[in-house]
This record gives sequence, structure tokens and C-alpha cells, in this order.
Amino acid sequence: MMPKHTAIASRNFPSALEEAAAVAPTPLYDGPDSSYRLAFTDAAFLLREELRPVRMQLELLKPELVLSEAGIVATVVIFGSARLLPLDVAAQRLAAVEADPASDAQALARARMALQMSRYYEEARAFASLVTHASKKLDQRIVVVTGGGPGAMEAGNRGASEAGGPSIGLNIVLPHEQAPNPYITPRLCFQFHYFALRKMHFLMRSVALVCFPGGFGTMDELFEVMTLTQTGKVRKRPIVLVGREFWRKLINFDWLVETGMIAADDLKLFHFVDSAEEAWQILVQAFGLDAPTTQTGEFAEDI
Repeated sequence: MMPKHTAIASRNFPSALEEAAAVAPTPLYDGPDSSYRLAFTDAAFLLREELRPVRMQLELLKPELVLSEAGIVATVVIFGSARLLPLDVAAQRLAAVEADPASDAQALARARMALQMSRYYEEARAFASLVTHASKKLDQRIVVVTGGGPGAMEAGNRGASEAGGPSIGLNIVLPHEQAPNPYITPRLCFQFHYFALRKMHFLMRSVALVCFPGGFGTMDELFEVMTLTQTGKVRKRPIVLVGREFWRKLINFDWLVETGMIAADDLKLFHFVDSAEEAWQILVQAFGLDAPTTQTGEFAEDI
């Protein structure tokens, strides 16, 4: 006999979580050679070579579900070198090198350059703070997203944290383990195996890309976005290169035009700036972010 007041929307089947929790130990079939495990709790099975398409799907789906549940639909991506140091750390290291009689000219030159480049850590930190503070007044809030590691990535998450807002970190497993920096919102800290899927998540919600000086990884991410934009595979969004002198020395964009490798109009795909404030003004002009708003968007309470 059916119990009274059964909810119409009650589940017909136990959830996967309930089923997994209900599995009783079976000593005879708990050994490493046993196949007596639920497929979705069997790590050895999920890590098989043939399951790569499933793992790729899961890696796309997990951040998508978490970010959607958190109400995040607009992000600003901060790219840049993992090797950039905070200003105070760079200054301390230079002082240590200068005080060490065993230091050679190369070590001294590297330490001085690290101090010079540390200003970009501070600009990334300041830019993330600007975005986060201003976002609190917008109908649709914008969240900073980084690669989750040290350097410019840390600076972006740190600036957002210091401004009292959440931020996202999309970490990647590397041969030299990359640990997440301590400023990412824990619920929004992800780890990826596939570079391609990580790149997709950088762009899926982004309204702008702000790129600080960096090396191979930074250039890889930057040129992917510029290629997708140039070919019309993604909508146009502000692409901002912070550090005019650095980027102009690194890449001779004019030579690309002169040799016919890109069109002159392709130079309009990006902007050079030298400060966090200039970068923020690019976004203000692109999206009218200085327009008055009537309400403040809210994130999910459990971020």
C-alpha cells in the first residue's frame, strides 16, 4: 500500500551517491584484480586509455556545472608569467644577491631585471582589484579568472581577494607540480589534465583578456585567443597587452603586416597599455561600465 502524502516528484531510483555509499564490503572481491566495483567509482577503470573521451567530457563538464551553480557568467581573464615576483620579494632577493660576495654579474643582472619586472605583478594585482571593486556595482558581476599558479596568476587572484570578491583558478597538472596559489576562492579552484579544455574554460565566459608579460605559455594562450578572434570563431572582446615596451620588443607586429602575414586591420584586435588603470579604461569604454546601475548582482551564497 502506498504511504500517504508521497511527493509527486520523489525519485524513482536511488542517486549514484546513495548507491555508492550503500555498497557493502565484499572481502572476496575487493582485491586489485577484481572488477566488482561500480564503474563510476572505479578509478582504475576511468583512467584506462579507452576512457579518454569520457575524461575529456568530465573535465569540460565539472567546471561548467560549478560555475553555473555559482551564477558566474562573465569573467575577465588575466594571463602572464608564473615567474613574476611581488615587488617586496624581488627587492629582498636583489638585496640578498648584492650582499653575497659569491654573486656574479649574471646573477646580479637577473635579480635587477626581476625587480624591474615585478611592477607587472603589482599592476596585475591592482587591475584585478579594480575589476572586483567595480563589479560589485554592476547588474552583472564580472569575476577574475587566472591559471591558478604563481606570478601574474597569483597577482590576479590576490587582487580580487583583497578587494573582497571571488576569483577563479584553472590549474593544470605539470611535470613540475603547479600548486594553486592561496588567493583563489576554494570552490572555484579547478585542476585540469588537458590544456585544450582548460583553454576553453578561459574563454567560455570571458568578456576580456588582459595579458601581462610572460613566456611560452603566455604567448600560447594569447595567440590562441587572437587566432580565434581573427578567424571569427569567437566573438570579439578586448584583448589588452600590458607593458607596451615589453610586447613591442617581443613581437614585431608591424613586420607581420609589412610581410603580408597579417592584415593591417588585425592590429585593431588588441590594445597596448602600461598600467592597470589604462587596462580598466579599455573595458569601461568597450562595455559602458561607467553607466549607472540600479541593483547589485549576487553570487551564490556558498562560494
